[in-house]
Amino acid sequence: LVNTSGVPRLTKFYTPLQQSSQSVVQKIFSLVCHRPAGLCNFLDAPELEAFLGPQHQQDERWQVVYRNYATLYFVFVVDSSESELGILDLIQVFVESLDRTFENVCELDLVFHFDEAHHILSEVIQGGLVIETNVDEIDRAVQKAAKARKDSFTSANPLSLGVGSGISSRGAKTPLDWFGRLTGSGMR
Repeated sequence: LVNTSGVPRLTKFYTPLQQSSQSVVQKIFSLVCHRPAGLCNFLDAPELEAFLGPQHQQDERWQVVYRNYATLYFVFVVDSSESELGILDLIQVFVESLDRTFENVCELDLVFHFDEAHHILSEVIQGGLVIETNVDEIDRAVQKAAKARKDSFTSANPLSLGVGSGISSRGAKTPLDWFGRLTGSGMR
C-alpha cells in the first residue's frame, strides 16, 4: 500500500529482494502513479528484475497489479503465472476486509493501526500464497484475534483487578482510587 505521494503505508515481501525495500517501493510507485485512469490496472514490469531478481524461465515476467482507492494505491507484484483479474479480486477482498475492520478505511487507519492491517493481510496471504478470500471468514478471524488481545490485556492489566473479583468499582475512577481500594489506604 502506497499513498498518492509515494509514502509506503504497508509493505510485505514474499521473495528476497536484490535491493532495499524502499527503492523497490519507489520504483513500483513510479510505474503506477503516472498511468492515466483509463488504462488497465496491470502491466508487465521487466524493469523490476533488477530489484526482485530475474524470473526462472525466459518468457516469465514480473507483473504489477494495482487499484487506486482515494489516496491509496493497493499494489501487488506477481509473476506471469498469476491471473491479473484474480489479483484484482484479491485486492477487492483485502479492501473490503479493511473496511469492515476500520469502518470505511482511510490512510490514517493504516498509519495508526498498522498492526491490524498486517494482521488482516496475513489472514488473506501467508508465505505468498492466498489462504482465504471469504470476507466473512477474514472478519471473523480478525474479530476473534481482537477479542483475544483485549482479554489478554484485561487479564494482564493491574487496574482491571476489580473486574469480576468482588471488589466494587463504584467510586474508583483513577489508578490512585484503585490503589486506595486495594490497600485500604485513603490516598487523597
